[in-house]
Amino acid sequence: MISATIRDIAIIIIAVESIVIGALIAVLVWQVWRLVRLLQTEIRPIIDDAQETIHTVRGTASFVSDNVVEPVIRTSGNVVRVRRTVQALFTDLRPLRRRGQASSTGAPSSPPASHSSNS
Repeated sequence: MISATIRDIAIIIIAVESIVIGALIAVLVWQVWRLVRLLQTEIRPIIDDAQETIHTVRGTASFVSDNVVEPVIRTSGNVVRVRRTVQALFTDLRPLRRRGQASSTGAPSSPPASHSSNS
């Protein structure tokens, strides 16, 4: 008799637990459904705004590249070309100056003769 009572109480407890677990699963499914609905209604405009912002950033980067970066690079290249040209011209002229200075002194310079006193 006692074992039958314990068995009946265990069956009742398991039945109550099953009902509670079923209710919790129903609440969980309802919350997931609400989350999916929220994502569909709230996240889509955010994604659309992000895509529009990305498009604007691409346009701005292209504009800056065309109107700022390319002219700066072109100008820098021209400055380097002029600098190299001037450097090449002055490098070619320097040896001519040295030759001109050596010939203007007269005779080529020679080391001084050493006099030995063996007499």
